[in-house]
Amino acid sequence: MNLPLNITPETALASPVVELRQYTLKPGQRETLIALFDRQFVESQEASGMTVIGQFRDLDRPDMFVWLRGFDSMDARKDALTAFYGGPIWAAHRDAANATMIDSDDVLLLKPAWAGAGLDLSGAERAGSSFGEKPLRNKRLAGLVVIWIHHLRPGAEAGFIGRFEAEAAPVLTASGASLLAAFVTEHAENSFPRLPVRTNESVFVSILGFETAEAQARHETVLATSPGWEAFLGKAEPDLTKPTEILRLSPTSRSLLGK
Repeated sequence: MNLPLNITPETALASPVVELRQYTLKPGQRETLIALFDRQFVESQEASGMTVIGQFRDLDRPDMFVWLRGFDSMDARKDALTAFYGGPIWAAHRDAANATMIDSDDVLLLKPAWAGAGLDLSGAERAGSSFGEKPLRNKRLAGLVVIWIHHLRPGAEAGFIGRFEAEAAPVLTASGASLLAAFVTEHAENSFPRLPVRTNESVFVSILGFETAEAQARHETVLATSPGWEAFLGKAEPDLTKPTEILRLSPTSRSLLGK
């Protein structure tokens, strides 16, 4: 099996089930939510049996908060979410959190696109919960995280995965990106229906890492003139139902992914 993410089959990957959550916030409320989240909702969620993978400021949408959390299985997701949302920390702080939000239902339920395509967080360290503490930088990861969401027509998933792994991934890494992970829709029934997820759609999600925004801009310039990338896009276009979403994300100081 080709593993373009530079991950060996023996590597312990994080979270076979991942949620990509995009929250639309009330104007000016993002820093309020980040402070509350990073102080109250990291260790408390992980104590309930999930992994808070990363939380981010969207650089192009000032009122968007984006985060990723992971689970060992769909059954484990049900148990962890039941424990957290039925527990004392959420009860104590939910009103303050919800007061910052307009919408929190934009959620994709995902799984690794192929063996080895999940997130490798080995060696990642999270900054402490005291806000004066210096974040611990994991040099293997990134200061800027870019997520691409490709919307696929029904039945196109397998073909797109194969082309991306074989053709797109080598071009992306040769152009200066770190391909951190690749996911597709987890089509299993939502195991915690209290929290809705986007259903009846199929997506392919790639997560790229860059040291700086300048490095990401150089990557985009190289990619725009790459024959290999142009060839991949030409083959992929019939499989796509709408333009690809691109999220440029800056990790918060306590994000495990990045910094």
